[in-house]
Formats: sequence, C-alpha cells, structure tokens
Amino acid sequence: MQETEVTKQEIELAEEKILSEREKIKEAIREKKEKGKTDFEKTQIECPECHSYNLVHDYERAELVCNDCGLVVDADFIDMGPEWRAFDHDQRLKRSRVGAPMTYTIHDKGLSTMIDWRNKDTYGKSISSKSRAQLYRLRKWQRRIRVSNATERNLAFALSELDRMASALGLSRNIRETAAVVYRKAVEKNLIRGRSIEGVAASALYAACRQCSVPRTLDEIGEVSRVSRKEIGRTYRFVARELSLKLIPTSPVDYVPRFCSGLQLRGEVQS
Repeated sequence: MQETEVTKQEIELAEEKILSEREKIKEAIREKKEKGKTDFEKTQIECPECHSYNLVHDYERAELVCNDCGLVVDADFIDMGPEWRAFDHDQRLKRSRVGAPMTYTIHDKGLSTMIDWRNKDTYGKSISSKSRAQLYRLRKWQRRIRVSNATERNLAFALSELDRMASALGLSRNIRETAAVVYRKAVEKNLIRGRSIEGVAASALYAACRQCSVPRTLDEIGEVSRVSRKEIGRTYRFVARELSLKLIPTSPVDYVPRFCSGLQLRGEVQS
C-alpha cells in the first residue's frame, strides 16, 4: 500500500513538472512571436521528458509532439498557413492574396516592391512613348532606393554571393536562410571590418552547413568561392568564436547518403 502511494505521488510530481515545463515553452514561444525575431540557435524547443529536439507538428490535432518519446509538448497551436487549399500551381496563384514570404536571403528581406520591366499598364496596354522615359527614370530610382546605404550595399553583394555559392553546391533553401542569418549577425557585430565580404560569406555558408548537418568540406566551399581555403577557415573560426555558434562535429554517417548517391548505389546498400 505504501509503495502504491509513493508511486502515485511520483506520478503527480512528474505530471506537475511536465505541465510547468509546457507552460515555460508556451511562454517562450509567445515571447518570440511578440518580438518577431528569428534566432536559429534559440528557437530550438526541447522535449521536457527526454530532452530531444526531434519535435514534429501534428496539424490534424494541432499538437507539437516529440518524435522520440511521444510526449505532447504543446497543444491547440494556431496554424499560420493559408485557410485555402490548392492542388496545382494555377490554383495557388489565383487563391493567394499575399506576396512572397519574408526571406533573409534578400538584403531588404523581400519586403520592398519593384516596377515591372514590361512597358505595359495594368490592363496590358502598351505605354506611350512619352511615358516610357518617365517609367525608365522611375525604375532607375527604384533600384537606387532599395540599396540606400553602405550596410544595405554590403548585404546585397554578400547575399548574392551566398546564393551563387549555394547554387553551385546544390544546397537547400534552409541552408541559404541559415547562412544569411549568420552573415547578418556578423554585420550587426561589425565583424566584417578588416575582412573580405567573400571570405565572411563563405565562412557563413560553411557554418550553416555545419548547423544543418550537411556534410560539406572547406575544400568544396573554397572551390566555388573567390577566396582561398585558408582564409575561409581562418574567418570561420573567428566568426564562430565571436558569435558563439553551437556547432556539433560532423558525423561520418552524414556522408553515407552522399557517397551512395555519387556511386549510384541502391537504397538497401545505404541502409
């Protein structure tokens, strides 16, 4: 009987601990939403039961579930996606009422507008020759306004360089966004002074690959970059130290899918 009572007390204490941890997580999520800031190091939510980061969203039940132990970390969360469904590209274009999402890979985060290059009005009619000269001047000033100061010019050049290197290496959108966030932090802390923009951009891309567990070596980054491997490594160590980046060592297992794909091996061999 005494053992049963102790067990019940332990269960109650464990439930109270889980509830308190869940409330802390909800409060942290609420604060991050209010601030509107994205920090890839701090937005990782930990499971209070097994301390795993392998959490998945169950959109049918509106729950945040740990994929390792099955604990429901958060419930009744709001789906920030559209309320409509689309089954092809044309339906998506017709039903969408907003523009492209905000992205860190563009210097102004994709929030600015641009004037179309076609000399036609809203109804598709050609613009007169008198208005074309005025439209040309508007386009020119629009380009100048988008990049108005030295910091924006720095970001515009560096982010285009990041996109070029990521395309050459075939990296995903997630890695590009992470690299852009790392580079923006370096600019905010004035780590660019005395170093080349290409070197810091290449080191940010390498750090993003390490954070996302994508196996890429310094030699591969150096092949698509305009700076040497030695400079990339030196800048990477400096940026990682100054920004306190949490980078785990690359696991040899991460290289297995890449080698199997290069050797054109079957999935059974990879498993």
